[in-house]
Amino acid sequence: MIRLTFHGAAGTVTGSRFLLEVGAGLDSGQKGSGQKETRGSVRRLLVDCGLFQGHRELRERNWAGPGFDPRALDAVLLTHAHMDHSGYLPRLVRDGFQGPIHCTPATADLVEILLEDSARIQEEDAEYANRRGFSRHQPALPLYRVEDAKRVLPMLVCEAYGRWFQVFQGVRARYRLAGHIIGSGSIQVEVERAGRTPLRFLFSGDIGRYDAPLVPDPAAPEDTDVLIVESTYGDRTHPPEPVSAQLEAILARAVENTSVALFAAFAVGRAQQLAYLLHSLQEQRRWNVAVHIDSPMAIDATKVYRRYPEEHGLEAVRFLSGAASVFGSNVYLHQTRDESMRLNDLVGARVIVASSGMMTGGRILHHLRRHAPDPRATIVLGGFQAPGTRGAALQAGAPTVRIHGRDVEVNAEVRQLSGLSAHADRDELLRWLAALPAPKRTFIVHGEPGPAAALARALDGRGHHTVVPAIGDAFELDGL
Repeated sequence: MIRLTFHGAAGTVTGSRFLLEVGAGLDSGQKGSGQKETRGSVRRLLVDCGLFQGHRELRERNWAGPGFDPRALDAVLLTHAHMDHSGYLPRLVRDGFQGPIHCTPATADLVEILLEDSARIQEEDAEYANRRGFSRHQPALPLYRVEDAKRVLPMLVCEAYGRWFQVFQGVRARYRLAGHIIGSGSIQVEVERAGRTPLRFLFSGDIGRYDAPLVPDPAAPEDTDVLIVESTYGDRTHPPEPVSAQLEAILARAVENTSVALFAAFAVGRAQQLAYLLHSLQEQRRWNVAVHIDSPMAIDATKVYRRYPEEHGLEAVRFLSGAASVFGSNVYLHQTRDESMRLNDLVGARVIVASSGMMTGGRILHHLRRHAPDPRATIVLGGFQAPGTRGAALQAGAPTVRIHGRDVEVNAEVRQLSGLSAHADRDELLRWLAALPAPKRTFIVHGEPGPAAALARALDGRGHHTVVPAIGDAFELDGL
């Protein structure tokens, strides 16, 4: 028996959780069997363990349980550190998971930063909501606490790219470069079958752009029987306008209006790329607009980038290894909350880069509340905005956004920074898959319904047998 069940990132972008079960039979998992399964009869591997983000209905899934018993899991494999792929781990461990969590070394370093930051923000937000009395829940509680996040760290097991490792008896895996953020990987999994060839799986993870700054190109996939592929931008291509031209226009407006350009950036990947591109642009144009990186997590994550020079391009070596600053001479790093609050008192042309990238929490909310009503200001969205987030509302032209229980007017100019996305678009996904013979089964995941369906049609035209699963769908695959 080989069963694959989709407990997240199915019909939606977030909450990536794919459960692979291997064994002689599922005695207890079948309704009405009346039998109790022993742990040894079935082995269970979870690929990714992410948080749901976006609409309230999705976020509430984080509180409803993962859809399986964490105590019955044998191992977890992480494709990368972003919260929609790793952010549920503290809850999983708190609820009884005790096995190893396999990941690349850079992912392990980033997970430590991201999970503790996520837990701290949840605790602070719950405390703030209780103090101000605007939560629907009495009292407001964090999904997990910092102590829960710390319990994850000893369970991380680092694996090198390109090297097969044993997950448990009969199942092995290997990481391949995905080019999304530092440490990201696609994962090959092979499941042994008595008297037959192993069944080969390929979990794409999030596939990155080609020729992107600070990350390598994704490695070409190898032959596989079952493909699980992301479809975030499966129905569109990124606009061709160079990022440098867009940034130049944004900075020029800030200079003309002597105002702020507020960038909502993911602390891992996007913030580093933005800082690098802004630094390069200002060197070329001989500008001196102050850039404020208001994200302790982004600062810590940049140190991780410096530890793994083999995972980013040569163009970034001087930028990341500067003695005075890891960012540049006109870039200011802000660690404390007081430093962050003082940024709102500054005047003149300036850039503020803060997370979170979808404006779901963190320091960006305080800056947004301060600057969204100002028509001279520019709010810049730097990546994918999940439906139901403040970023998606701004992207759609919402006249107000709700922040900490209050509706805030949006008079600032809102811009989408195209081309800086860390996700491959439709053409890049098809380029990545071009040399791959059609698998026996292809599952389209990590996408909203429109993009997922569009990528499925494109791959069907290339001979793939595609399926767009829903959350909770399970598939028996041993017969392939």
